[in-house]
Amino acid sequence: MKLPLAMSALLGICSPVLAASPGADDAARDRRSILAMQGEYLVDFAFDETVLLKPGYQRQPAMRSGGDETVIVVEDSSVDGVPKKIVLQHILVDPKSGHVTKHWRQDWTYQARQRFEFTADQTWQVRAIPAGLADGAWTQCVYEVSDAPRYCGSGRWEYANGIASWTSDPSWRPLPRREYTKRSDYNALSVVNRHTLTPNGWTHEQFNTKVLRKPDGSHEEIAREFGFNDYQKTSETDFRPAYDYWNATRDYWAKVRGHWDRYLDQAPGVHLKTKVDGMAMIVPLFTQAGDVQAGKSVADADIAAVFEQWVEPAPAASAAR
Repeated sequence: MKLPLAMSALLGICSPVLAASPGADDAARDRRSILAMQGEYLVDFAFDETVLLKPGYQRQPAMRSGGDETVIVVEDSSVDGVPKKIVLQHILVDPKSGHVTKHWRQDWTYQARQRFEFTADQTWQVRAIPAGLADGAWTQCVYEVSDAPRYCGSGRWEYANGIASWTSDPSWRPLPRREYTKRSDYNALSVVNRHTLTPNGWTHEQFNTKVLRKPDGSHEEIAREFGFNDYQKTSETDFRPAYDYWNATRDYWAKVRGHWDRYLDQAPGVHLKTKVDGMAMIVPLFTQAGDVQAGKSVADADIAAVFEQWVEPAPAASAAR
């Protein structure tokens, strides 16, 4: 995958993804680090454009938001005693109303041999991960609220000076929800992600380059952005509505993940026929989940119908730009 020069330069600042360090190949310790992200948090989201790269471009206002979020372990599996996959589901709760929103999901796979990559608008291609990147590493894949794909990154956990931190390789991702309803001057982010455990939670740093990928395969870099998501443990929010929701709907969402897996577990990947906001799938899937929570029955055929209408295999000839 060809990356913007700015992102390549950034890697010289970040911890090298493939650098050897004590404990980097200790899968059991890595597993404990990933599982440490479960829990109940007060979360702050901050995004600031830093370096302006396009002539005449004006820095956009900083973005700030937050929420109360619980992170639930959905899967923690192993093969022959070696950790294999961990799935963490994020769920937001409004502390005043108790309203619940199923949020993003992160899957961690040890020594994954393939992952999906954002290659074109609404298209994610399944591709092999080079052995040199996969060996001893964990691949994190992130999913939309509907469990649609967002991005993947691969890297090793490091423990220098007693600090557990994971840094990804650079990879492509689509515009975040905070941007794609407002911006049309770029269509992809080139990103390095870093997760670090802290004394009272964990952080997610995002080193982003906003890029206009053009039909001829060339790139125009717009600006760099630093994202900082701070997860601080809290005991002041009642997260019972989130657990009630998940306990009632977890089997439903497992079926939804199964439908996505049919496209994302093998090449060529997936193409979504929805608009970029994805609401054509989010609304019916969330409605079905609400029906399940209310005790109603949702047939497997009803879930399949949503996918048949809006999801198809990615073009086999699709290539990262």
